Parts: sequence; structure tokens; C-alpha cells
Amino acid sequence: MKIATWNVNSLTVRLPQVLDWLAANPVDVLCLQELKLSDDKFPLAALEAAGYQSAVFGQKTYNGVAILSRTPARDIVKNIVGFTDEQSRVIAATVDMAGGEVRVVNGYFVNGQSLGSEKFDYKMKWLEGLRNWLRDELATHPNLVLLGDFNITADDRDSFDPEGLRETIHHTSEERLHFQALIKLGLTDAFRLFDQPEKSYSWWDYREMAFRRNRGLRIDHILVSEPLKQRVASCVIDKLPRKNERPSDHVPVVVELAPL
Repeated sequence: MKIATWNVNSLTVRLPQVLDWLAANPVDVLCLQELKLSDDKFPLAALEAAGYQSAVFGQKTYNGVAILSRTPARDIVKNIVGFTDEQSRVIAATVDMAGGEVRVVNGYFVNGQSLGSEKFDYKMKWLEGLRNWLRDELATHPNLVLLGDFNITADDRDSFDPEGLRETIHHTSEERLHFQALIKLGLTDAFRLFDQPEKSYSWWDYREMAFRRNRGLRIDHILVSEPLKQRVASCVIDKLPRKNERPSDHVPVVVELAPL
């Protein structure tokens, strides 16, 4: 069983790349962020032809998330229950996989802009709302995966310049405390269950040859609940799509789970 996350930074632009990637990497579930299109523009037919059902929560021009799965998703929830938000940032669904069901929570976390800004305050409130809701989700769905573009580096290993960027956006103590608060709910960073190459990142700026110079951040994460932790067989970052023509600035992250 393989579950992946990928911020595609416009599905309209990147659909051919998504289809090519799925053909080469036939995962069971692919969670997309930053669709940047409304539900009526979502390419349901193209993805169904590729073998995937889609649960979609789109938004014109900005944000938007989707869960693509080989089996139909059910019990779909859009946005954080109990937190009022006009942005399309979260979609959750239950997916039947080999041997059991998995609750998949796909999030495009708030960027936050800069410490002290209104957008940063929104990020802090959003993260608190997410955590409060996830506590209930975990109680109802013990087999849960939280994944997506977190816009947070979990620690210094996740940044190409941890000292130079210390206490800047994605690196602030406040953001990392919220990340750790998610972990304390009973979640585990699947990527860190394994020895990983140094300077492993999932995002690179388009500017200043950042990808070629590997000046990146690991801000795309997959967190698994305690019952799933023992079933994690691998978790990898697939850098290959960043070499595409007109790539997303993010690449897929894939977790493999042994059958439930």
C-alpha cells in the first residue's frame, strides 16, 4: 500500500505530469495540494481513465486539495470541523485498502508570510483548530495518515540554511511547537523512521538555481498514527519530477505501508 502527497502548484498546468507520475508510480492514494481550480474545472475524467476516483475541495485561483484513490473514498469532510475558514485547505476521507481502512487527512497548511503578520496569526489559529479536530478524528479513526504541504520545517535538518533562516517563516519556534503538538497527539513523522540522506528536501525555490544547488526545505510531511507506525515499510522523497519542464516547486513524498 502506497500513499503519496504532492503540492502540484496548479493542476491545470501540471496535470500531464501528474498522469505521467501515476503511470510510473501507481500508488493507492495520491493527495494533491494547491490545485488552483474550482471543482467544476477538476479533471475527473482524465484521472478516472488513469484508474483513480477523486474527492475534491477546489478553489478558483488559490489553494484547493484533492484525494485520488484507486477505491472510492467515503465519509468525506471538507475543511477543519469547528474552525471557520473561507479557504479550501483540508479534505479528509476514509479509504479501504488491503486488509482494512485508513483515514486520510490531506492539508495545504497556511504559509504564514512572516512572523508577526496577520497571516502568521491566522496560521497559528489554523494549526490550533487542526489539532483540536484531529484529536477527535484519531479517536474515531485509529488508522490515520495526516499528510500534505505543512509549510513548516520540523527541525534544522529540514532546511538548507538553518542558521541563516532561523526564526523566519517555516522555521519559527512557534511553528515547530505546533508541529510537535501534532506529534504529541500520537502521530509519527514517517520520513524520520528511517536513515535518510543528508539534505533531503521536498521544496526548492524557482529562483537562483535553488534546485540545482539543493537549497531546499523539507516542508511536505507524512505523519502516521500509532497503529500504522509499525506498518511503515518506507518513506521517500521523489525528486525526479522537479527536473520536468515547468515543474512544481514541490515533489512527491511517498509512504509504503505493509497490509493492515
